[in-house]
Amino acid sequence: MAFYLGIDGGGSKTACAVGDESHLIATVTAGPSNIVRVGETAARESLHQAVGQACAAAGITTQQIRRICVGAAGAGRPETASMVHKILAEILQGEIDVVGDGPIALEAAFGAGPGVIVIAGTGSISYGRDANGKTARAGGWGFAVSDEGSAHWIGRAAIAALLRANGSEAGIESNSVLWSVITKVWNVSPFEKLVRIANASPPADFSAIFPAVLTSAEQGDRTSEGILEHAGRELAELAARVIHRLFPQREPARTTSGQSPDAEHTVPVALAGGVFRHAAVVRQTFYNEVRNRCPEAALNPQVVDPVLGALQLARRDEKHATLE
Repeated sequence: MAFYLGIDGGGSKTACAVGDESHLIATVTAGPSNIVRVGETAARESLHQAVGQACAAAGITTQQIRRICVGAAGAGRPETASMVHKILAEILQGEIDVVGDGPIALEAAFGAGPGVIVIAGTGSISYGRDANGKTARAGGWGFAVSDEGSAHWIGRAAIAALLRANGSEAGIESNSVLWSVITKVWNVSPFEKLVRIANASPPADFSAIFPAVLTSAEQGDRTSEGILEHAGRELAELAARVIHRLFPQREPARTTSGQSPDAEHTVPVALAGGVFRHAAVVRQTFYNEVRNRCPEAALNPQVVDPVLGALQLARRDEKHATLE
């Protein structure tokens, strides 16, 4: 029996799935493996741990894996893809295919069909494919200049909002629910320590602030709610750019009666990533904004799991290689 391995290597965690030709056998998660964010040593540890644990859970050895597909943020850069390939080849003998995080999420959502996927995890990107196989992307250029609406972006926006609205520790402590939850995450007291961490080199882990922003918003903090709504709008902008680039002929699809466009004129849109999964405010704002800007969009309310797309690509590429 042939076994296949799918990996989704992200900035917060690494998911690994093992399956045979038609069944999912086991899934596990390990630490982050985004090389750009955590470095080669930490990425190697997470990838090796994920593969080892997945094979153990499936009751097989690494030598039994025939083909592997790994989706990794930044894999569009040859040096990053080469490094991920090298790390996995240290423990796996099967054929290894390294792709970006967009293709595996697109596969999880639509198989080989057309559609647009928006990923919002530690980073963010919008990626799509039309019926002819043409692809396009928006965003995903790294946390320093892009990753709009991501967990990193949300955390950085929260810190920036605190510093803009309050000029002192006393002001923050007396006026912000957000400050009280962030101090527990970053252990930032006094106020000057927050400033030092926020401006540290290498950059601080702003994505760790994301759960604190969610907690603050649930407690009624309007600043946090506004940040999450802004994130939803930014992610909708990424989706709209890809939709208009790949499906320009479908933009005026709404009928004069105001009804939704029929299936022939719709563009399937799906979501992936922890920000969408955990932040209802981001998700709802995204839905509303995309519907307003792109009435041809047919939104899937389920947040897809990209690692299942990686597993399916490993199987599919194996079938294609056999046919050739």
